[in-house]
Amino acid sequence: MPPLLLPPPSFLLISTLLLLSLQICKTLNLSEKETLFSIMESISSDKDWRSFSPEPCNPSSSWPGMECKPGSDNLLHVTKLVFGTPPNPTCMNSATFPSQIFNLPFLQSIHFVSCFKTKKTTLFFPNSPSSSLKQLSFRSNPALISLIPPQISSLKSLQVLTLSQNHLYGKIPDSISSLNSLIHLDLSYNKLTGRIPAEIWRLNNLVDLDLSYNSLTGPIPPSIGELVKLQNLDLSSNSLTETIPESVEKLKILTFLALSDNKLSGYDPNGVAKLQKLEYLIMEGNPMFIPLPPELGRLPRLQELRLGSSGYSGMIPKSFCWLKNLTSLSLENNNLSGEIPPEFNGLRKIYHLNLSRNLLSGVVPFSSEFFRRLGRNLDLSGNARLCVNEHEGLNENVGVGVCGSNGSSSVDSDEMRKPLESSEAASLALGIWSWRSGAGFMGFSAVYFCLWSS
Repeated sequence: MPPLLLPPPSFLLISTLLLLSLQICKTLNLSEKETLFSIMESISSDKDWRSFSPEPCNPSSSWPGMECKPGSDNLLHVTKLVFGTPPNPTCMNSATFPSQIFNLPFLQSIHFVSCFKTKKTTLFFPNSPSSSLKQLSFRSNPALISLIPPQISSLKSLQVLTLSQNHLYGKIPDSISSLNSLIHLDLSYNKLTGRIPAEIWRLNNLVDLDLSYNSLTGPIPPSIGELVKLQNLDLSSNSLTETIPESVEKLKILTFLALSDNKLSGYDPNGVAKLQKLEYLIMEGNPMFIPLPPELGRLPRLQELRLGSSGYSGMIPKSFCWLKNLTSLSLENNNLSGEIPPEFNGLRKIYHLNLSRNLLSGVVPFSSEFFRRLGRNLDLSGNARLCVNEHEGLNENVGVGVCGSNGSSSVDSDEMRKPLESSEAASLALGIWSWRSGAGFMGFSAVYFCLWSS
């Protein structure tokens, strides 16, 4: 019988160390563990978290809404926490923002979604710089009633900041402009006041900026043109004044621009026409009172153009028929006159057209195929001198009468809604015709949430 061969001592030593290291890597740093227990007990009553899993990072019994990663010390560390909606831990009625969360030194991503609903709570940020945190998201927290603390500047590594649909008030702190690692900034649907910080140009890595649905005042700072990486800009539903700065033309890769429902009173059409990658231009509800600019027809990628309720006058430019990618055009409630360009029949991708409440006249030039394709998404009502040929048989859908023998509408003009008058500029500024897009900029936070969840 041959002698039994034993592995060399060095092999045994390495194997033992490997097993020990694997065991150690299942262990959460002790101080982090105690901090985590404290946070969970103050936020969620879903479970008795200490007894549910004494080792929260253990893959066989890890907590929902939490991620851990091994560090160079061969210990696991908490890197992500998500609260608010199942399957993540839900928040109890007494939950308030746990300031001790910043005691987790390896934490990279924090999410509170529909968490603080009952008991008033405020934001808190540490005075000392935090080098690990890259994403911070507070969404849909009605009891989060707070200023944005100037200490937010301590989060030097922050790339994604979402503070949307809360009750934040006061001014946007100037210190937010020092977060020059930011890629995504969303402060929409709050009660913020004051001006957009002039130093915003320092956020030179921004791709998405959403300050919509607040009460911001003053002009759009010209320095916004220095944000040359910007792709999505939404400043709609505020009280911004004066003209759109010419520096906007520097935003060469901008694809989404929403400035609706403000008090903006003009812009350089040639400058806007330089935004050759623009796909969405949403500027309705501003007191422009200028002729409709033909230069906007030079935006080849434009898919949606909304300029309603803004006092535009003159004829609809034929250049708008060059917008071959256009799917939606809204020019309602202006002072537009003349005939509808028959070239609109060539807009093969359009599915929504609103020309209602203007001063348009003549025979509607659309083909039967055009009428069928748009159906109820075509609105021509409120144009007393506009009519459709009887053979089309579609006048009930579009809101105009059948043409008479003199080419005029058979509908009583007194029944038509009047177009916008200049005296209505003040009403415009209040945003009566507000734009609420379910597939617009509000989706970006979710996109970044998914990216960080992967």
